[in-house]
Amino acid sequence: MVIVTGGAGFIGSVLVYSLNQRGYDDIIIVDRLGEGEKWKNLNGLKYADVIHKDDFYEMVIEDQLPSDVETIFHLGACSSTTETDADYLLFNNYVYSVELAKYSVDNGIRFIYASSAATYGNGENGYDDNEDKIEKLRPLNMYGYSKQMFDLWTKRNGLLNEIVGLKYFNVYGPNEYHKGDMMSVVRKAFFQIEKEGKMKLFKSYKKEYSDGGQMRDFIYVKDAVEMTIFFMENKDASGIFNIGTGEARTWNDLANALFSALGKEPNIEYIEMPEELKNKYQYFTQANITKIRNAGYDKPISTIEEGVADYVKYMKGKEYIAW
Repeated sequence: MVIVTGGAGFIGSVLVYSLNQRGYDDIIIVDRLGEGEKWKNLNGLKYADVIHKDDFYEMVIEDQLPSDVETIFHLGACSSTTETDADYLLFNNYVYSVELAKYSVDNGIRFIYASSAATYGNGENGYDDNEDKIEKLRPLNMYGYSKQMFDLWTKRNGLLNEIVGLKYFNVYGPNEYHKGDMMSVVRKAFFQIEKEGKMKLFKSYKKEYSDGGQMRDFIYVKDAVEMTIFFMENKDASGIFNIGTGEARTWNDLANALFSALGKEPNIEYIEMPEELKNKYQYFTQANITKIRNAGYDKPISTIEEGVADYVKYMKGKEYIAW
């Protein structure tokens, strides 16, 4: 049996689909569906059960999980980088993870959890997933810090030789429609272009970056999920790993890829950045993926042009997964 927390979410639902494609359907999905349309991500998936995240937490605390669980993918979390309720983030992203990790290790269950590239802050200490550098990182928001807290806990308790932490960079692709403001710029801009004929990007406030020249490591969800499943299939690998392409691309590159996929000439409008974001904005991110490559992951990774073109096909067709 496999458990996927956050299994109705963006990356989680694509992960469940990919597991189905490999023949796994004895899967427990853990999530909070709420009143939105996230439930649509479950449509067409094969799984054994869906459990509310609060009920699942109680099952963990009371040692009531099925005895045949072999792998837990812990992707569930509050992923809003603008969330200001620190106590909420502390419980959902740290305390919950601690209890689930302890249970997994005590019961010999493979534990693979989602950390975040947000832990790298403004990048002054680089984007190297070397565990010796964890203490030096300074996240720019409470979301990133809640993820950093758990990374530090795993190291402090000597678990990095037993479990796997994945630092996802800028993931985009199908099944993110329910994420509101946290949807990728690719999806937001797709509808913006369809409606207004143009794409809006933030101006730059650092002289070394032109408007739209700010850079990110954009990774297509298909590739992010392939990297994630790699660690279920390769149990000798452990520790913290970056999940990205290893190549930073500009927002202008992203825009040009999107316009190209839509068969339109680029039309970009540069707008002011909200004041509350200016001191928390990352101008550059680029995953060092040497570690995952050295661990044996050898599959090719989609370029931004390939990923965006594929994603546009799905956005033109339907709102949720159809692979």
